[in-house]
Amino acid sequence: MSVAALIVAAGRGSRAGEGVPKQFRPLDGKTVLARTLEVFLKPPRIDRTIVVIHPDDEELYREAIHDISGELLTGLLPHAYGGETRQDSVRHGLEALASTAPEIVLIHDAARPFSGADLLDRAIEAGRRWQAAVPGIAVTDTIKVIGEESAVVVTPDRASLRAVQTPQAFGFAALLNAHRKAALSRLNDFTDDGALAEWAGMPVHVFEGEPGNIKLTHAADFDEAERRLKGSPMAYVTRLGTGFDVHAFGDGDHVWLGGIRIPHDRGVIAHSDGDVILHALTDAILGALADGDIGTHFPPSDPQWRGASSDRFLVHAIALVRRRGGLVDHLDTTLLCEKPRLGPHREAMRHRIAEICGLRIDQVSLKATTTEKLGFTGRSEGLAAQAAATIRLPETSP
Repeated sequence: MSVAALIVAAGRGSRAGEGVPKQFRPLDGKTVLARTLEVFLKPPRIDRTIVVIHPDDEELYREAIHDISGELLTGLLPHAYGGETRQDSVRHGLEALASTAPEIVLIHDAARPFSGADLLDRAIEAGRRWQAAVPGIAVTDTIKVIGEESAVVVTPDRASLRAVQTPQAFGFAALLNAHRKAALSRLNDFTDDGALAEWAGMPVHVFEGEPGNIKLTHAADFDEAERRLKGSPMAYVTRLGTGFDVHAFGDGDHVWLGGIRIPHDRGVIAHSDGDVILHALTDAILGALADGDIGTHFPPSDPQWRGASSDRFLVHAIALVRRRGGLVDHLDTTLLCEKPRLGPHREAMRHRIAEICGLRIDQVSLKATTTEKLGFTGRSEGLAAQAAATIRLPETSP
């Protein structure tokens, strides 16, 4: 029987803290999604795999699969786009698989990177046997059902309770029909496919899960996952890089600064969107890596970068740090110009930079100064930015 895997990676993961969605965060030098995919892409268990992503995460997805060995990628299908809810995202992925419909499909959360090969084997076997099966582990804590004013209503016998995980296994045609039926009924709040299958009248069975198959949900989960992967503390060396960028004013009605569109009576003359803050930060990170500069990685002679959004450059630089197993500790930028004023937009810029880089807001500093009417910035002929980036790299990093 043919088997496909559908990896759900379209969520925002807000409970894990600010920054990029948790599935694209680094975990011991490799993104969570890359670690999850490697388990499913290793032959011969699964014939093909599709990932469902948020439309805003194209660049993050490209960077994530860059971490995966080339020979494994032969089983990876073009990605699909998610919807407003997890249920919508799964349905979109199933519809994308429909043209080459497998007999069995495994639905898995991207934020569970520790699924073992034995668990996948059990999932496939359970899917073949029952057509609807979910992995579960015994509940060790006593569970209380509460009602009004937090009063206990009942204490279920924990021997009959299971904490459900993914991957969940289904007959493809039956699950797709169940999703279509739910969509037509305008029901889109099922939090897992087992519950949706139950609603559709499918008998759902539970097979043995894995205690280590944890879902990364909160910031503390990432700390524990790092310790689990490393096994022992890793020694890091701290590096400091600096960057500088400048653009002359030209015709226009806005400028891009710190990833934010700022109304202004001038534009800037630039090959990309001319965001001096993001350009300076990109160069600072590349400097800390001793890996050239922004022009080396994104040559202005290459037409594909004409008008490009500068957040793509910064995402690339951050990804290079992650591939080296490194961490970004702090980013600091100073904007040099007479106008526009930074103050009204400072916090929005800090939040946007933190989001792009997957950092906390307190790891991003942003300041501004004039040049006392001196030089080209003092004459309001353009604007400039200087930046510093502090990163840590493993001592064994090349």
